[in-house]
Amino acid sequence: MRTLLALLLLWTAQCLADQPVLRFSVAESWSMPLVRIEGDQPVEGLLYDLMQAAAQAAGARAEYHVMARLRLEEAMNGGDIDVRCYVSTQWLIDRPKDFIWSIPLIHQRDLLVARAGEAGPGLPEQLPPQAIGTVLGYTYATLQPLLAQNRVHREDSRNQLLALQKLQAGRYRYAVSNQLSLQWFNRQAPAGQQLQALAVLDDQDLGCMVRNDPDIPAQAFLRALVRMKASGEIERLVERYGG
Repeated sequence: MRTLLALLLLWTAQCLADQPVLRFSVAESWSMPLVRIEGDQPVEGLLYDLMQAAAQAAGARAEYHVMARLRLEEAMNGGDIDVRCYVSTQWLIDRPKDFIWSIPLIHQRDLLVARAGEAGPGLPEQLPPQAIGTVLGYTYATLQPLLAQNRVHREDSRNQLLALQKLQAGRYRYAVSNQLSLQWFNRQAPAGQQLQALAVLDDQDLGCMVRNDPDIPAQAFLRALVRMKASGEIERLVERYGG
């Protein structure tokens, strides 16, 4: 029995070693429901489940590299990662030439958020001068003209959860949050302390980018994402995490 178990473990280890590796980037600024990071590795969340499932369907082993959001494009251009997910064409300064876009996977809305009972402006440009809670490394196109004119200024947090916690604590009157993170935050918040969305600032379709390299299963990964989208698996993941 012990011999059989040892052979099975050896066979499993060999199979894993034979699998190609896909190196995924994970932004430090992600928080639940997108991902939860422990010991510099993702352990759960919407994006973690999505990347794990797609890699497995492509016959690859997922390897995760946690890094600052501002380093993501540098890592792509330097060949340090193979896949970047949860990304929009609007967010890139220069499109990396060696990467292929997936189909759109998740539709995201960026919202202007306030505490319960807080009155809000009808339009973002009607905001009075003040600090706005934001996430380090993120670009907010709708707010950019106001930031450039110094009509409002950013108060950056390391991730979206911290930005919302500061808002709840009264550090500022308004913050920007993606819709999924706001819904997750409110699901965990005590009654009477839930945050409210005042306006939609931006919305975009997000997908993945994979390195166009014959040494990795790039096309198999892209096909896996198409199957996951067509079967409704991605929508079920979004719903599971509060979407």
